[in-house]
Amino acid sequence: MTARRPHPARLTTLNLTHLSRLLLLALPTTTLATANPDLPFVINTWAGPFTAATDAAYHSLTNPSSPHSLTPALDAVEIGCATCEQNQCDTTVGFGGSPDEACETTLDALIMDGTTLNSGAVAGLRRIRDAVSVARAVLEHTRHSLLVGDLATRFAVQMGFGPEGDLGTVESRERCEAWRMGGCKGNYWVGVEPDPERGCGPYRPVGVPGGGLAGRDEGQMSHDTISMVVIDGDGVMAAGTSTNGAAFKIPGRVGDGPIVGSGSYVDGDVGGCGATGDGDIMMRFLPCYQAVENLRLGMTPTEAAEDAMRRMLRKYPKISSGVVVVNNKGEHGAAGSGWTFTYAFRGGTMNATEVVSIPPLTVVPAGGREAYDGPGEI
Repeated sequence: MTARRPHPARLTTLNLTHLSRLLLLALPTTTLATANPDLPFVINTWAGPFTAATDAAYHSLTNPSSPHSLTPALDAVEIGCATCEQNQCDTTVGFGGSPDEACETTLDALIMDGTTLNSGAVAGLRRIRDAVSVARAVLEHTRHSLLVGDLATRFAVQMGFGPEGDLGTVESRERCEAWRMGGCKGNYWVGVEPDPERGCGPYRPVGVPGGGLAGRDEGQMSHDTISMVVIDGDGVMAAGTSTNGAAFKIPGRVGDGPIVGSGSYVDGDVGGCGATGDGDIMMRFLPCYQAVENLRLGMTPTEAAEDAMRRMLRKYPKISSGVVVVNNKGEHGAAGSGWTFTYAFRGGTMNATEVVSIPPLTVVPAGGREAYDGPGEI
């Protein structure tokens, strides 16, 4: 049975006061970095501002003064993802980023226990900033896996989160208005009139010769996500994901972030995975579930990530994606497509987070192989 953490009211909004207390208690230890770090271990998608999340999760695991519950791996994932939510990492996580067509920001998040495989998630969460913490409340206080929209907001309020408020900012609303004034270029409508390439809606459906646009592969305008996997000092694993989704999406759209096996996945018997990229395409392949199953079949983390990536590239050669994989020993690897993908990790006695840059894989020609074979195991 999963141990119960402190009531969410004590983590209300994982607000700056609470988050600062956690981070101040989790001061770093200055030691020598190692090439193959021991446990505990933290790994997540992206570098730059996302490394603050890596550090926050790592410090929560390594400082004996940190206010642990009996589930430190889940605590670390929650703290790490919440750090990005508060910091608005790259404006693609947390409030004030990626407005939809109606200029509203909504949030998606997932958290998963690698021991029980229990998970909790929210999608299209409105007016509540603490997406990953609400997702954890779904995990710990319901028998469900996913709550959505306004009813997820009502659940969050019942659990002590809030107060409610617009998740937009002056900057996000100005960005949305500028997009509208520019004719809503790069929207997500197909098979409608007026022509979505020439102007904004409202739209109405029209017949599409040839059965629609199956296989269309144009990618998304904005799709960064923090996906994190943690191994605590006892070898217990957890994973989580948080994002505000694709910019200028159709209201109501849910990406792959809160989908178990797509945005992230973990099974402590073998390992875990975090993903980022074109979520509407990626969720069709469940790349993180596939990658973890690849580990179970004996692949290395890099092989597992690249195999999951190739499966998507064969159908959608223009997809932008990144998958990071770690086994339960802390060995890790990754693969990316359509961009140079980065990930961050820290573990054992490392005195700083390290960043790995992954050049993109290319489409496999008939009888050929990728131009880039990926890095060795780390």
